[in-house]
Amino acid sequence: MIIAVDFDGTIVEHRYPEIGREKPFAFDTLKMLQKEGHRLILWTVREDKLLEEAVDFCRQHGVEFYAVNTNYPEEQEAHQHFSRKLKADVFIDDRNLGGMLDWGSIYRIIHYRLKIADLVAETLDERLEEGIERRKQEKKKRQGLFGKLFG
Repeated sequence: MIIAVDFDGTIVEHRYPEIGREKPFAFDTLKMLQKEGHRLILWTVREDKLLEEAVDFCRQHGVEFYAVNTNYPEEQEAHQHFSRKLKADVFIDDRNLGGMLDWGSIYRIIHYRLKIADLVAETLDERLEEGIERRKQEKKKRQGLFGKLFG
């Protein structure tokens, strides 16, 4: 898959024009996705020196992008001063509808080709099972001595 990834607020905390702290597991996830053969494109509003700083920061953390603000490395930027629409299969951005997911969820969605609805349903199922188990434990505690002996 081709995956476009925003920088500020997505890979790092929002501190534009400075570079914020790394979001937990951002680089680990991006490196795993690359190892699985996905092409990563850095998709950011940063340009010139600020863009170079972001690319260098990612490189220092072990992530080298296939392309930056373009569909492929050889492509010349057709539009200056704003990020253009990319031909990507997935966009990872803190401005997503519903907000930014954690990087663990992002990895699971891409790796297992889940829909967000699948991830939500899976989480609800897990919480339901936890709730049922918790109620069973609480019921055992309330049974008292007689219930424990004969229950």
